[in-house]
Amino acid sequence: MNYENRDHLGMYKSFQNSPSSLGGDDGPGPHLMGAETLIGNSVANKLGENLGDIKEIMLDMRTGRVSYAVLEFGGFLGLGSKLFAVPWSALTLDTIEKRFVLDANKELLENAPGFEKDNWPDMADAMWEKDIHDFYGTQPYNRTL
Repeated sequence: MNYENRDHLGMYKSFQNSPSSLGGDDGPGPHLMGAETLIGNSVANKLGENLGDIKEIMLDMRTGRVSYAVLEFGGFLGLGSKLFAVPWSALTLDTIEKRFVLDANKELLENAPGFEKDNWPDMADAMWEKDIHDFYGTQPYNRTL
């Protein structure tokens, strides 16, 4: 399900006909989105292969920024799947297909540092954060605004 279908507040009605939704230079998608509308959105790679769904959005409470999207990948009907913390900066919103895009193939994601649903890592750990950003080739944002 995509953010427009879950828009019970009408946040994206004006976005439908805005220049940015038609490929304008304001960037892809709305500038502000409700986090709840992003849960369940699909994630694909640049080849259009499905990589899973967003299960959670992780906020840095010190800065108010989104740090990670937790992606569920693999398995069948939720069985045997794994969770992956993907740096928010590694995702791009595709407003045409109404999904997120991650520049990764399935093999890369299969080897990504992941975790089980009942055994989450300490995402505040600086070494864990470094490893995740190194894996995806992203940089953590500067926490001192």
